[in-house]
Amino acid sequence: MASGVQVLRWEGARFLRMRLVLSTLSGRSLRITGIRGQELEPGLRDFEASFIRLMDKLTNGSRIEINETGTTLYYQPGLLRGGAVEHDCHPHRSIGYYLEALLCLAPFCKSPLKAILKGVTNDQKDPSVDTLKVTALPLMKRFGIDGEDLDLKIVRRGMPPAGGGEIIFSCPVRRFLKPIQLIDSGKIKRIRGVAYSARVSPQMVNRIVDSARSILNKFLPDIYIYTDHMKGANSGKSPGFGLSLVAETTNGTFLSAELVSNPSGQGLPVLPEDLGMNCAKLLLEEIYRGGCVDSVNQSLALLFMALGQQDVSKVQMGPLSPYTIEFLRHLKSFFHVMFKIEIQPKEERKGGEKVLMTCIGVGFSNINKVVT
Repeated sequence: MASGVQVLRWEGARFLRMRLVLSTLSGRSLRITGIRGQELEPGLRDFEASFIRLMDKLTNGSRIEINETGTTLYYQPGLLRGGAVEHDCHPHRSIGYYLEALLCLAPFCKSPLKAILKGVTNDQKDPSVDTLKVTALPLMKRFGIDGEDLDLKIVRRGMPPAGGGEIIFSCPVRRFLKPIQLIDSGKIKRIRGVAYSARVSPQMVNRIVDSARSILNKFLPDIYIYTDHMKGANSGKSPGFGLSLVAETTNGTFLSAELVSNPSGQGLPVLPEDLGMNCAKLLLEEIYRGGCVDSVNQSLALLFMALGQQDVSKVQMGPLSPYTIEFLRHLKSFFHVMFKIEIQPKEERKGGEKVLMTCIGVGFSNINKVVT
C-alpha cells in the first residue's frame, strides 16, 4: 500500500463511489470537500453513507472521517478482507449500484467474498442484478477470475420504491489478472433474456415477451426469453415488472439492454407491450454500438486492463460513455495509467463508431491473498 503518498483531493459529490473504489485498490487516501455545499440540503446523501458503510465492512483498518455537515469526507483505505458480508442497501439506489463496486474489489480481497445484499434489485437508475449476472461475470472470467465460486444468485426480487429483494454474490480471489486481447466481437448468434414481475398479474411477463419477440424475430431466429414471476415472500414489497435482454456473439461477447416499469405511485403507468418493444429497440441500438464489451461494463474492463500484469491488453469498444471518460481520468490520477485510444476507420466498421483501447497493466498484485 502507498501509505506515504500524498492525499488526493477532490471537490463535489460527483463520482464519489468511483473515487472510493479506486482509493481502496490503490491504497491512496483521499479528501473530498464541498459535497453539495451550495445546495439547500448539503452533504452526503443517505445512499452514499450506506455505500461508505459497505466499504467499511469490506476492509480492515479503514479510517473514515466525515464533518458535522457531511460536506467533507476523508478516507484512508484499509486492507480488503472479503469473507461473509451482509448489507442493507439504501432504497434510493438499487443493489446494482453497490454490486458494481463489489465486482471491482472482490477479486483482490484476502479471502473469497460472499456478500448478501438486500434492497431494490431492479430500478431505472442502475444496472440490474440480472444484467450484471449475464454480462459482468463472463467478462471477469476473461481476466482469469473464474471457477464455481464466481456466482450471483437472485434470492428475492425487490422493485422500487420499497425494495425487499435479496441477492448473494460470491467471488474467488486472484493474485494476478490476465492480460487480454479482445479486438473482434464476432457476429450475434443468439439473444436471451428474462422478463420479470412482482406483485402484478402473471400475464404481464407474457405480454412483455410477445412484444419484444415481435421486434427481435425480424433479425434473429434463436431467441429465448425466460419468464420470472415472483410470488409471496420472494416478490418483495412493491409491484413492478421489467425486461433484461442480452445478445451473445460467436466470440463470447455479451451486449445488454434493460427497461423497468415506473415505481408504484411515480410517473405514468407503463404498458408491458411498450416496455418490451422499447427494450428490444435498446438492444438493437447496443448491438449497433457494438464492441467486445457493452456500455454497462466499459469501466470494469478498463480497470482490470489497467491492473493486469505488465503486458499489453487491447479491447475494442463502442463509443465511450461520459462515465467511462471520467473513469479514465481517475485511473490516471490513482494509478498513473494512460490508454492509447484509436478510432477505427469508417470503412472497417460494422455498425457505429468503434474505439480500440490499449494499455500496459501496472502489474497489480493482490498482497492480501494468502499464498498456499
